[in-house]
Amino acid sequence: MKKIIISGIAAGIILLILSVLGLYITIWFFPSIAAQYFDPAFSMQSSRIMMYLVHPFIISMALAWFWSRVKTVLKGSFLTKGIEFGLIYTVIAIFPMMWLIYSAVNVSVEMLATWFVLGLFQGIISGLIFEKTNP
Repeated sequence: MKKIIISGIAAGIILLILSVLGLYITIWFFPSIAAQYFDPAFSMQSSRIMMYLVHPFIISMALAWFWSRVKTVLKGSFLTKGIEFGLIYTVIAIFPMMWLIYSAVNVSVEMLATWFVLGLFQGIISGLIFEKTNP
């Protein structure tokens, strides 16, 4: 259990840093996508910023637990295991959720694609961190 918590916290810190960087990259390189966040469908309450900042830790703790369950099934090198873990997460969680969001919420395909890529990177990076901290 200790390895799950430590690796989850480590991944959470890295994912938080990358999430904030991804946010700024989106603003700088894709301003039309960033402008979509000003739609009334998105809550801009400053009191909810903590939810954004805690999100990487929630994801990383869930993925750390999942990693502990599937790590023995994954074969190959360090990089192969991390990528495969990220792809598994993407196929069973990210893709179905993006499908649901696109079918129910008025968001553009471009915005959805950025969320999809973020989820894929979260899975791969988490897998690489877990492979190092909880092999």
